[in-house]
Amino acid sequence: MSAEKEALRSAELFTKCFGSEPAWIVAAPGRVNLIGEHTDYNDGFVLPMAIDRHTVIAARRNRERTITLHSTATGDTATFSLRHPITRGEPGWSNYVRGVVAGFQRAGRKVVGFDAVVDSSLPYGGGLASSAALEVAAATLIETMEGEPLDPVGKALLCQRAEHDFAGVPCGIMDQFTCVLAREDHALLLDCRSRLAQPVAMSDPAVSVVVINTAVRHKLADGEYARRRDECLIAAETLGVPALRDAGLAQLAAARNRLDPAVFRRARHVITENQRVEAMAAALRAGGWHDAGMLMYASHDSLRDDFQVSCPELDAVVETARVLGEDEGILGCRLTGGGFGGCAVALIRSEAARTVIRKLTQACEARLGRQLAIFCSRPCGGAAVLRADGRLTNPTAGAK
Repeated sequence: MSAEKEALRSAELFTKCFGSEPAWIVAAPGRVNLIGEHTDYNDGFVLPMAIDRHTVIAARRNRERTITLHSTATGDTATFSLRHPITRGEPGWSNYVRGVVAGFQRAGRKVVGFDAVVDSSLPYGGGLASSAALEVAAATLIETMEGEPLDPVGKALLCQRAEHDFAGVPCGIMDQFTCVLAREDHALLLDCRSRLAQPVAMSDPAVSVVVINTAVRHKLADGEYARRRDECLIAAETLGVPALRDAGLAQLAAARNRLDPAVFRRARHVITENQRVEAMAAALRAGGWHDAGMLMYASHDSLRDDFQVSCPELDAVVETARVLGEDEGILGCRLTGGGFGGCAVALIRSEAARTVIRKLTQACEARLGRQLAIFCSRPCGGAAVLRADGRLTNPTAGAK
């Protein structure tokens, strides 16, 4: 669904919920990471793009010093006062917005009371940055209502801190930066150390991206994620570098006898994955779609074997894509996100999109015995204002 259609739906839902038309409607996209997994907290490189699935907030000021949020996804409502310091509360999803409001107040910015409907076409917990989209949409709403926009990088960092402080998730910067800074028809090459974000053109309409949501998440994910971070720290300390981004394969090979075998493999993944990110950016710039696809497969193999964060469902999706191959229009495929479930991403030829989706759906469901959600997207722009002061705006303004 396009952002414009999502805005119309949100306006109708707001009217049903609050009895009047919304004055503001904002949208922030989800993102899929094309390549560069578990490199972010190692000061490395990532290459995400925004997708045409959004979190939309429709809102109107109220006369109270309160914020009321109704979620169409959960059906529940959160209300909290602006007369007192913002704290964590229930329902849990509201903490992403509470954290953003607290960030504005911490920066000395006035936040007025408002009523809002939160609607989203992003699957929660699917690894497509649904939480960042909610944070960025909330920040976009507040700055628009104030009439005083934030610096884009500052906005992304404010949203990241909201997730750290109010959701308790020590996320990197990729999700929020992509939701804010993404440009239509471009991926985003992000240096997670310097925070330099470079758009990488994907303007060729001949290629698109397919996202395959397995809708599974294995229980060991959270503990294993923390363990992987610890193993990367151990590897960096043993190699005598600030972060694994600073290490090379020759340096790692020389230290092999001093590293636990699992720690060695974790480091090898991060080092080679950083190399693959830069190679993929170069391939996209050159229109080298075959090479880009091969890098995606290599990334998945490394995540499966060296970093060990894949799972049977994701492996089945990627292997199905390999079997269908370029003859069926699939150039490459890999897990995306932290792993242990969630989504896979495939680079495809746009002309074959319908056939790819149909055959992937049939083959994966036959293999896994369950339904999968699959959709196609081109690279989209970042957060946008769709209605301001009751007037429609250009939904892609600032996102070109």
